[in-house]
Amino acid sequence: MLMTLRVIFSILTLALAGYGLITQNFRYQAYMMLFLGLTMLVTGIQEMQKGRKIMGWLLIVVFAFALYVSIQSFMLI
Repeated sequence: MLMTLRVIFSILTLALAGYGLITQNFRYQAYMMLFLGLTMLVTGIQEMQKGRKIMGWLLIVVFAFALYVSIQSFMLI
């Protein structure tokens, strides 16, 4: 379940990043940051389940920062 979520969020992130790079239209950058953060959250949960607590917490902190940046970007739109 977590692996499929991670793959879906990663594909969405790559698609939005590729769209922005190809078209030079960065309108959806906030969504890209949101999906990147969700990818980090799912990866952090997987790392915690494997017993790697430090890496798991680090990825969850990265998720929180990406979520903060994403929310700030949504406020500017």
